[in-house]
Amino acid sequence: MLAVSSFFLGGIRVKQFYIVDSSILPDVVGKVIAARALLQNGEVKQVSEAVKRVGISRGTYYKYKDYVFLPDHEMASRKAVISLMLHHDRGILSEVLTVMSQAQASIVTINQNIPIHNWASVVISFDISALQGTLDDLTTKLGGIRGVSDVHLISIE
Repeated sequence: MLAVSSFFLGGIRVKQFYIVDSSILPDVVGKVIAARALLQNGEVKQVSEAVKRVGISRGTYYKYKDYVFLPDHEMASRKAVISLMLHHDRGILSEVLTVMSQAQASIVTINQNIPIHNWASVVISFDISALQGTLDDLTTKLGGIRGVSDVHLISIE
């Protein structure tokens, strides 16, 4: 089981990811994963139906659904999605992409919104099958770039 914790370092929120034996986690974590699997494979159509089937509340599902994942045993095509806020200055996106390239992250998609108050939200999906280092390392490096803030791991496949 992958567990996430975070702390602040120099005013920057740093996330850490851990592989944890599920036997030490509350039962609801496995049930959230089971409910998500029911939704993803089409066995149920609604969250309320999935949580009822696995025996948890909707609140519990929504509390954990974006934070717990099963490890992907097929490492050939692992993907991750991050979101970041970029200040509207020349070269910042280029620097983000350079850091990702140096970590052997292969970009799949980039979605950037127009800047509002000189900040643009960016969502990047990328292949992590050849990633050098950890996702923690990458998100920390990205958060340390001048003009980059609010780096968040959205999902891992």
